Amino acid sequence: MTEPCTIYFAGPLFDHKILQGNALLAWHIESAAKGRYRCVLPQDLTQLGVSSIEIRDQNLRALMESDLALFNFDGTDLDSGTVAEYMYAKTLDIPAVILRTDFRHGGDQEPEGNPWNIMVSFYPRTQVLHVDAMQRYAEALSEDSDPQEVSSLIQQRIASEVIDLLDVVRGESPVLGGGRKGAENTYRWGLQLAGGSLPTFVSHSSFVSRIVDRKIEKGLLNAD
Repeated sequence: MTEPCTIYFAGPLFDHKILQGNALLAWHIESAAKGRYRCVLPQDLTQLGVSSIEIRDQNLRALMESDLALFNFDGTDLDSGTVAEYMYAKTLDIPAVILRTDFRHGGDQEPEGNPWNIMVSFYPRTQVLHVDAMQRYAEALSEDSDPQEVSSLIQQRIASEVIDLLDVVRGESPVLGGGRKGAENTYRWGLQLAGGSLPTFVSHSSFVSRIVDRKIEKGLLNAD
């Protein structure tokens, strides 16, 4: 079986509803993808008993190592950590899907635009999925009154739509130029840019090359 593409699952991690929602959606994505995608949830990485910078560094490293990324853009104000991770992903030319289930509007774009600040829009290799959570809930509730079944229906349908867009961004041409050498230079620069403990991985001869080689094999970066 072909090695699955890994998906970094970015979003706020501050309450039980979000944590459980992340885990359920990730499970449904993996189940529906039938081995094509595997989710990497930061909440499943070591979060307790370590310093703030260690948490940040392990998350950025996991993002760099991932093949694609899924970003939760809910809220009237986007979660600042998620935005920072999104910009880091774009710096490394990681294909991304943005998911918003919040039906509220905000930002400074035209009515038909994204409901967030224009500075977080219009980046390449990015697809956006807008889902009205209240509408989806009402639709699922009309089909089954059991809360577990309602939740499952909602998650299954969102997962299917996310997978469709992951397939789209996975097929979009890389932006990074310079082939393998250019990608390795960019990834090493990305480690230096982040600071903290990440620059120490620059001197690990196989760390960056292993990531870049795997992404080239999957067609996510250019070899030439």
